[in-house]
Amino acid sequence: MNTSSKNKKKGGFDVQPFIKPALIAGGAIVVLAIIVLIAIWLRTIPSVEAFIEKYPGQDPVNEVESGLPAWLGWQHFLNAFFMLLIIRTGILVRITERPKGHWTRNNKGLIKTKKAPAKITMNLWTHYMVDALWVLNGIVFFVLLFATDQWKRVVPLSWDIFPHAISSALQYASLDWPAEMGWTNYNALQLLAYFTVIFIAAPISLITGLRMSNAWPEDSGINKIFPAPVARALHFPTMVFFLVFIVIHVFLVFVGAVVGGHGIFGNLQHMYAASPDAPWFAFIMFALSIVVMVAAWFLARPIFLTPIANMFGKVSR
Repeated sequence: MNTSSKNKKKGGFDVQPFIKPALIAGGAIVVLAIIVLIAIWLRTIPSVEAFIEKYPGQDPVNEVESGLPAWLGWQHFLNAFFMLLIIRTGILVRITERPKGHWTRNNKGLIKTKKAPAKITMNLWTHYMVDALWVLNGIVFFVLLFATDQWKRVVPLSWDIFPHAISSALQYASLDWPAEMGWTNYNALQLLAYFTVIFIAAPISLITGLRMSNAWPEDSGINKIFPAPVARALHFPTMVFFLVFIVIHVFLVFVGAVVGGHGIFGNLQHMYAASPDAPWFAFIMFALSIVVMVAAWFLARPIFLTPIANMFGKVSR
């Protein structure tokens, strides 16, 4: 019997599972510290400072005149709400070995098939349903985005976006952050990140998810050039990308209040109040959104979703 087993048997605390995560976290902190020191040193070089002065981080051609409309705030919340549930159910689909419930599609309605009704886990059914709401929300977002000037926020309009992005990265890394102009213009790194999420990651997630679902026709000619294993190989990493993006996004929003000097309500009032000057209303709306998300996380379980699922099929063990 090894030392770890003896500790468990005697009720002692086993540190073994925490050693590897601690080493990874410690290594990450050291790497970040080195990056910060290098960035600070680079900014002592006159030519680097001249570069940052020429390319401060925001490309003027991406500036909008309409500020941040209320619909964009609602879209931001709904997208975050659905994405939270998509990630949760996606992880459960992968790790749950013995699902607590299954859902079977009724072979009724406008579309009838000769095949037996599809039986899937309740976790997968929930994943599909939230996916459908996320896609619907995305369609509304795209329509409103290109019906207004808001598309300029997230689409590169000149090659200058890349030197502006390098400048933004240097400013972030040196802890002397880019000027906050989010009401009219995102900095280049934000713009490129949003462009990647909206126009690359989201379509990949949708297409690969459809390819793996039973809604995809089995006799489609495209299956040879887009087989299911390829879709699976792309789908999960894309979800991980979304998760990393969300963590970094939230981190920068709140750390920016301290390091960037934007004030604790600076970004919140843009996202939750559609105003550059409504701090307490923004905080209240933010707090309510957190309550709604926590409640949804708790309620997104088979025991609560069964009545809804039974409206579209049959739930069983």
